[in-house]
Amino acid sequence: MSSPASPPNTVELDALIVGAGFGGVYQLKHLRDEGYNVKLVDFGGDFGGVWYWNRYPGARVDSDIPQYEFSDESLWKGWQWSQRFPGSAEIREYFAYVADKWDLRKDAEFGVFIAGATWDEETCKWTIVSKCGKQYRAQFFLLNTGFAAKRYTPDWEDIGKFSNWLHPSYWPHEEPDLRGKKIAVIGTGATGIQLAQELSKIASDLVLFQRTPNLCLPMAQVEYQGGEQARPKEQYSGLFDRRQVTYGGFFFDFLDRATFDDTPEQRRKTYQELWDKGDFHFWLATYNDMLFNADANKEAYDFWKAKVRARIRDLKLQEILAPDIQPHSFGCKRVSLENGFYEIFNQPNVSLVDVKTTPIVNVDETGINTTEKHWDLDYVVCATGFDSMTGGLTQIDIRGVSGQSLKDKWKSGVKTYLGMTVVGFPNMFITYGPQAPTAFCNGPTCAEYQGNFTIRTLNAMKSNNFRRIEPKADAEEKWVEKIHDLADASLFPTAKSWYMGDNIPGKTRECLVYLGGVRTFLEALNEEADAGYPNFEKGQSL
Repeated sequence: MSSPASPPNTVELDALIVGAGFGGVYQLKHLRDEGYNVKLVDFGGDFGGVWYWNRYPGARVDSDIPQYEFSDESLWKGWQWSQRFPGSAEIREYFAYVADKWDLRKDAEFGVFIAGATWDEETCKWTIVSKCGKQYRAQFFLLNTGFAAKRYTPDWEDIGKFSNWLHPSYWPHEEPDLRGKKIAVIGTGATGIQLAQELSKIASDLVLFQRTPNLCLPMAQVEYQGGEQARPKEQYSGLFDRRQVTYGGFFFDFLDRATFDDTPEQRRKTYQELWDKGDFHFWLATYNDMLFNADANKEAYDFWKAKVRARIRDLKLQEILAPDIQPHSFGCKRVSLENGFYEIFNQPNVSLVDVKTTPIVNVDETGINTTEKHWDLDYVVCATGFDSMTGGLTQIDIRGVSGQSLKDKWKSGVKTYLGMTVVGFPNMFITYGPQAPTAFCNGPTCAEYQGNFTIRTLNAMKSNNFRRIEPKADAEEKWVEKIHDLADASLFPTAKSWYMGDNIPGKTRECLVYLGGVRTFLEALNEEADAGYPNFEKGQSL
């Protein structure tokens, strides 16, 4: 039987990449180098992924340089950063530099929102359709949507009555005039922290609505001068190699001892050294039992609490921001980096609302009503986060072999093999998604390691004349079991967080992240590929 012909306007490809962040950019470059006919599409207007959208005041990366860049020597040799933690505008400049250096623009299409994809078992190809009706047909469907592609806004009563809403991920390209305005920021995740720090400098009144204290760590920002960088570039190759042997894919790793192996004096000294380094050292370069032992975790929290309370004058605010009783296991909700956040509450123009004790009741034309009072506002910034890890994938109507959608398959819980492939969805590869190290691995690291596995798999299929590859059901079941076992051995399930899907009403509560660390994850990828993909069904030779 002959294969059905594509409609005349269908773009025929070997692979279609969705997403123009680090993962998509890496795959476009390297698949093209391997001779594949590949295109990249993204709903944004340029390269950058989440950084194309993140234009809000204070937006910046929270992995320091050079950890947050590609390891390609031809790139880092010619690029200089201006800060240890660059702002979003500089990251967009970096993406433009990469796109030009790798000559990517000719194979990228922007302003394209992928609405659906359907697998055809006869042709072993995906038919992928954009929201505006453009159609692509590709053997491989490569999803690089990232973990924060679908924003979340709570359904407050009468929310539509207030007109000046701003969402950080859709910040206007023409900056709104917020100077001297009465502004609310709802949410104290990483975005809310960054926004509050900046808006406190220009707002006549800033009110921050907090549900749960964010146990922030000091960023320790550094301004670079005259081409100086944090580390000599002669060290870069070795540093990039180190990413594959650490838990978080950073240049640093947990200590080789447990919390109570040290005396109290030694612990205080160690904590202080980690604190002074900034970045995520106090979180992911600390004692190796901090995320697994409740007593060890409390030791870290008590040190953190004393440090933070010393920076806040008001005793009531101290208790809301750094409670005496630990609000949740430290590091088991996403840790944010701050640069003067706690000091803004010493300013007369900044207020804090604890929505656990004074919840939001509704919204009206002039502001927000809580159970305590009405807040008169000019702007409301809704920093309430994302349907993390899964939302960017399930908002696409992806239909596999049986016609079942990915959304329906995951309705009662995510199922993947290696956090990259799904039973019933052949030739589909996910990067920086659920059940991978994603939230504990910075973007460029995961982009390269997961990208290399995807490219290696496609090359193996080509050399063996296979048309389709799909994980085996028992392999998927064992991977899901491993995800849950790793979580249950840790303190993560004790905290409500987007790591567990808690931030989205009705979402299944489960660990969405592989907690075994980058090193063991990379070992699993390499073992699978080295053994010839024994946990995959491969077939339909050309």
